[in-house]
Amino acid sequence: MSVPDYMQCAEDHQTLLVVVQPVGIVSEENFFRIYKRICSVSQISVRDSQRVLYIRYRHHYPPENNEWGDFQTHRKVVGLITITDCFSAKDWPQTFEKFHVQKEIYGSTLYDSRLFVFGLQGEIVEQPRTDVAFYPNYEDCQTVEKRIEDFIESLFIVLESKRLDRATDKSGDKIPLLCVPFEKKDFVGLDTDSRHYKKRCQGRMRKHVGDLCLQAGMLQDSLVHYHMSVELLRSVNDFLWLGAALEGLCSASVIYHYPGGTGGKSGARRFQGSALPAEAANRHRPGAQEVLIDPGALTTNGINPDTSTEIGRAKNCLSPEDIIDKYKEAISYYSKYKNAGVIELEACIKAVRVLAIQKRSMEASEFLQNAVYINLRQLSEEEKIQRYSVLSELYELIGFHRKSAFFKRVAAMQCVAPSIAEPGWRACYKLLLETLPGYSLSLDPKDFSRGTHRGWAAVQMRLLHELVYASRRMGNPALSVRHLSFLLQTMLDFLSDQEKKDVTQSLENYTSKCPGTMEPIALPGGLTLPPVPFTKLPIVRHVKLLNLPASLRPHKMKSLLGQNVSTKSPFIYSPIIAHNRGEERNKKIDFQWVQGDVCEVQLMVYNPMPFELRVENMGLLTSGVEFESLPAALSLPAESGLYPVTLVGVPQTTGTITVNGYHTTVFGVFSDCLLDNLPGIKTSGSTVEVIPALPRLQISTSLPRSAHSLQPSSGDEISTNVSVQLYNGESQQLIIKLENIGMEPLEKLEVTSKVLTTKEKLYGDFLSWKLEETLAQFPLQPGKVATFTINIKVKLDFSCQENLLQDLSDDGISVSGFPLSSPFRQVVRPRVEGKPVNPPESNKAGDYSHVKYKDPFCPYGTLWESVISSGSDMNFLNLPVI
Repeated sequence: MSVPDYMQCAEDHQTLLVVVQPVGIVSEENFFRIYKRICSVSQISVRDSQRVLYIRYRHHYPPENNEWGDFQTHRKVVGLITITDCFSAKDWPQTFEKFHVQKEIYGSTLYDSRLFVFGLQGEIVEQPRTDVAFYPNYEDCQTVEKRIEDFIESLFIVLESKRLDRATDKSGDKIPLLCVPFEKKDFVGLDTDSRHYKKRCQGRMRKHVGDLCLQAGMLQDSLVHYHMSVELLRSVNDFLWLGAALEGLCSASVIYHYPGGTGGKSGARRFQGSALPAEAANRHRPGAQEVLIDPGALTTNGINPDTSTEIGRAKNCLSPEDIIDKYKEAISYYSKYKNAGVIELEACIKAVRVLAIQKRSMEASEFLQNAVYINLRQLSEEEKIQRYSVLSELYELIGFHRKSAFFKRVAAMQCVAPSIAEPGWRACYKLLLETLPGYSLSLDPKDFSRGTHRGWAAVQMRLLHELVYASRRMGNPALSVRHLSFLLQTMLDFLSDQEKKDVTQSLENYTSKCPGTMEPIALPGGLTLPPVPFTKLPIVRHVKLLNLPASLRPHKMKSLLGQNVSTKSPFIYSPIIAHNRGEERNKKIDFQWVQGDVCEVQLMVYNPMPFELRVENMGLLTSGVEFESLPAALSLPAESGLYPVTLVGVPQTTGTITVNGYHTTVFGVFSDCLLDNLPGIKTSGSTVEVIPALPRLQISTSLPRSAHSLQPSSGDEISTNVSVQLYNGESQQLIIKLENIGMEPLEKLEVTSKVLTTKEKLYGDFLSWKLEETLAQFPLQPGKVATFTINIKVKLDFSCQENLLQDLSDDGISVSGFPLSSPFRQVVRPRVEGKPVNPPESNKAGDYSHVKYKDPFCPYGTLWESVISSGSDMNFLNLPVI
């Protein structure tokens, strides 16, 4: 026997083997449609008995394995079912002849056979036949299952007759010596009358009868025969058959202890007539089909449920621990024979399945290790793939996940061995994907952003390289880009400098033909590869939303003459929502952006690569309002450290905008990087309010700028200092040009002035204006210019004042100020002649300018420098509309 059945399990010893094959040309779809229906009849209850007969179907079985049918009867093909297409009466004789030729292949062991003919009609169909069934087509064949049941009953009749014939003790008759194929030449010329020879014949026949009893549903009788066989064969040192008797004893004991079966999920026993799962029905397309039968039907096992019988069965049955010991002993006997390598291998697999149920993983691994080193004949590449795949499944069954992944990876490499004319790269890729869990490797980049790395990075990188190469050989460049991007993103910390250069160079070569995208990739097996954003190229450490420049910041309008109205709301403390409030404060920014204005977000980035990193098309990802992101291109030096990068954009609508992240294009891979997925990032908030577009006003004056600022700005205002020199009593006009440089019309104008002093010694009315001419030009449309004239006149009273020069050099007088806001209106301020200015008003934060007295030469003529804060300096000023 040269072809092992890697799907064998202990309960297969009680099954009858039936081969189902096509005759002539039959489409694969039609054949497997009928084959699945045949496999659904996997057990029947024997009439007038509590025994149950189990059937194991195969659609391919090597004839040389059939020669070992006397050694273990479950290896003997006892039934043959053929399926054929025949559409005319003249083709019928040739078709029937092919059926007989097929029977001759297994003729020495067959109990019965059947031929299912599809498509033939006429007189031939009307002739009654027991071994042929005619059907008009593959849809109209409702009696297939019933014919299979009748066929199995005929197999049972032959099986029962053989069992009774072999089990009957006929004194005086010679017991034939059962042999395996390679033994026949060894027994030529032996003395058949010796006691040793007769014991050998008796022991082998007892073992054979035990097999027949087990197949016939007589578990108790099989245990008795196996025990007797073991004693006889041990006495004559017939080790090969002793191993078979011990394995039969183990199989019967396993059936008793584990009625649910040991074949795992695909080999589990089900009710008769239940639909055969597709995975089980196709097991022999790469491997073998497993018959599915009822777990409840095994509780009787065809044995009389008398109490004394149960006691006898328990006495002859091995305990779970003894089952493994006997398996070890049987395998040690098999190992003595080179030609019994397949038997030894299958026995190891059966023992592993039993140990998996017993949760004895370490002992199971010893059996598997032994199976790895069993030397069979020169296997074909397909047989090697099957062997390594089954070893992988068995290691997975006992919980050795990494070992399982190793053998599955070996099977994948075997699919593309140099000796194969047409390498199976798709099969290789599929097997490599199945190895990922064993190496603690997931293809979802989110699993690698949670902290500690799991698994061996060197092995994982090797596996990812193999996936890249296999996908490229499959002709799927998008898949290669995705795997290579995943390798670079998740394994960056484990790559050497040279490996980083090699991987990025390979990625650029791939993306030149197929750019990387953020679209998920669906694989044929149902697996979906998620996108891989390059959050480490570059690494972002800090994100900060920037306020608008001072000239563009919106200010809430308030009348300079009116009284401030308190807008404070009542404070209510609640410990329940305190935490949420804190989170909200952390997310919401306390300034506003303006619709249509350029907004900025600053990122602190780091280049971890040992070479210059070029980042193309980097921009912001936002939600909440329509936002136009203005992409930027970066070139970061090698291992640059924290490097500031400013990303800009323009909100097109109003509302609340949230900065969710940024997008980049690096090495030809487009990435959407979300802030929520960035570990260790610092941010002061990511949500800001966008208010409607505001008017923009540019102010220029006819006076020259002052060389210095006499009143520092408070930060919330835009100011410019202009200078003018006047003598007491002198006057001059100040022309202010108002230009609307925005997109919104200016509708109103408000102008106020403040006179500031520190002492009540001086007062004066320096500024005067008329708004009628200016307001006539309003509303001021975008692009239009309006002028505004202010008269400056210095008028001071020096009478009856002592130490005047000293006081004037110490005191400051505010003469003008032009904070501009909306609505625009003229505010008339009554003049109070002869009344000094209130001192507490002199040092407020809203002071704009001062007047200093300078008279170094003339005690009568007074020279003044008036510094006017006017909001000019060609700056933009946002005017909020309230």
